[in-house]
Amino acid sequence: MPASHSIAFEELRPGDHVKVTQRIKVGLTIWTTSVTGTVERAQRIREGVGVKRNFDDKVFADAIVLKKDGTPGEETTVTLDEYTNIERA
Repeated sequence: MPASHSIAFEELRPGDHVKVTQRIKVGLTIWTTSVTGTVERAQRIREGVGVKRNFDDKVFADAIVLKKDGTPGEETTVTLDEYTNIERA
């Protein structure tokens, strides 16, 4: 899915206008979905883990908060994975 004009999470800045495309797999079905909007913030957030692990384990996820194009004031949070593609829109 990565395209030649993909940008890295670390390059995102508030005010960037981007299109985020993700691949979703449930069972044997795979589809893609996209959202376009303006970056409000990009952050690495600490995640809680649903299994008992060592107390000092640190698990993080990269997330982007976008002000979506279209409906005024609508925001969404996108958590990134290895199948996420970010490009300038």
